[in-house]
Amino acid sequence: MDTIRTGMPLLARHEGEWVGEYIHVDANNVELDRHASHLQCKFQDDATYPYYQINTYTWPDGRREEIHFPATYKDKQIWWDTERIFGRAWEIDDKTVVLTWTRKDSPGTYLYEMIQLSDDGNDRGRTWHWFENDKLVKRTCIKERRVK
Repeated sequence: MDTIRTGMPLLARHEGEWVGEYIHVDANNVELDRHASHLQCKFQDDATYPYYQINTYTWPDGRREEIHFPATYKDKQIWWDTERIFGRAWEIDDKTVVLTWTRKDSPGTYLYEMIQLSDDGNDRGRTWHWFENDKLVKRTCIKERRVK
């Protein structure tokens, strides 16, 4: 756990709970979906999965989805290999973390995410770019606020 915090000090500042909203738009910026989010990002004393994230999504119609993302750490990067995704995250400057991942349930699909953390560590903006067969098909914009 301390190795991650030392190797990825910006990512360590993301530890905690975040609430926000996801807005998905197609390549022409037409809204496809909007829902609330609650993310729990934690570092733990577990040699197998030192980073663990739980994403809970809630839609206005009452639907709810909870996804667990256990992750490993090597080469100053967080690595995911779950039933849903395969990908990694790394820091590119003092405010920005970049993620790339593929969806295992959607061959030919890959995503790029950029996360910017505010100086006070309480707000962050995230954007995803979704590609299918090397064509941009969707974007996701996320605005979040730390609650714990």
